[in-house]
Amino acid sequence: MDPRIDDAIAQRVGARRVIPRWEFRHLRAPGYVRVGSGLVLTTCSLLTLSLGGDDAKTYEWAVAFLVLAALTSPRGAWELMIARSAADPIARVCEAS
Repeated sequence: MDPRIDDAIAQRVGARRVIPRWEFRHLRAPGYVRVGSGLVLTTCSLLTLSLGGDDAKTYEWAVAFLVLAALTSPRGAWELMIARSAADPIARVCEAS
């Protein structure tokens, strides 16, 4: 393996190891997309429950949509939180002093 790649991987710490490089440089867009898709999945679940009927298949689909929403939305919120904390370090220094 190329030693430059090993050095680049060793320099990545914390959230940078979990999040792919391209995505870490553009955290806001994937974060908003994930939160938005969580809202869409929650809406799909509510529509399925309200219009789907009373059989078990309706509840299975609703739970599946909610599980996907529960997995997607927190990741997007986490990415947005990272993007906000890394957005303007100079402003944070000015506010602290």
